Amino acid sequence: MTGDEEDRRQGRVLAIDHERGRVRIEKVRMQKRHLKPGRSAARTGGIIEQEGYIDLSNVMLVDPSTHQPSRVRIQVDGDKRTRVFVKSGEDVPEPTQT
Repeated sequence: MTGDEEDRRQGRVLAIDHERGRVRIEKVRMQKRHLKPGRSAARTGGIIEQEGYIDLSNVMLVDPSTHQPSRVRIQVDGDKRTRVFVKSGEDVPEPTQT
């Protein structure tokens, strides 16, 4: 994340909202929800902590070679377009599915 020193936290992307241009990142922008107990015994009440959404403009990819956040640009080689880190010039690795 970009911002103040205390906001420069790193984490995995949990969810993406393409319509609003927002992402949910692990252990960033934690919110508390207060839930009443439900009728079924399966849902108990209490305080639940979950990650909130943040805007995509406040998020940067981390360069694996330098372990620092870096902007990404598109490099065109003929008909091939690749994403490249601005600071190191290395290709952005494909995202892993977990």
